[in-house]
Amino acid sequence: MAILNFQTEVKTATTVLKPHAMRLTRDLNDAEDLIQETIVRALTNEDKFQDGTNIRAWLFTIMRNIFINDYRKKSKRNVVIDTTANLYYINASSTISNAGERAFIMNDIRNALMKISNELRVPFMMHYKGYKYHEIAEQLNLPLGTVKSRIFFARKELSGMLGKDYR
Repeated sequence: MAILNFQTEVKTATTVLKPHAMRLTRDLNDAEDLIQETIVRALTNEDKFQDGTNIRAWLFTIMRNIFINDYRKKSKRNVVIDTTANLYYINASSTISNAGERAFIMNDIRNALMKISNELRVPFMMHYKGYKYHEIAEQLNLPLGTVKSRIFFARKELSGMLGKDYR
């Protein structure tokens, strides 16, 4: 296709691109930006266009790919604006782990474990350490169903003692 003819075809197809861009973005300014970016990409990649190809379909594909890529970039960015006097931008995805908080949680769990009966605590702790149900049953000389129910009741008691903060 001649260069002049290709450019004319791209320019005339822009009127068809606008409703499609509006459906994608749902905003007039964003739609116009998307159309402009589509035209720029089409003109810079003119050498990749093959004669006989539907130019409108080619432009729609370019537009859709640009929209999807922009959407992915925006969703990964996820920035929270801090409105304090300093006006710093804080990245919402990074959090600081606090070992002191974990220590308090572990103390609460240990204290709750010490409050449940030995009959429930021993199978629960063995299961926590990685023993299988049948191994616990063999070591404690208990039926398998008894071991499972004791672990269940230990979890239930711990959950009740610790409250919804630790679920």
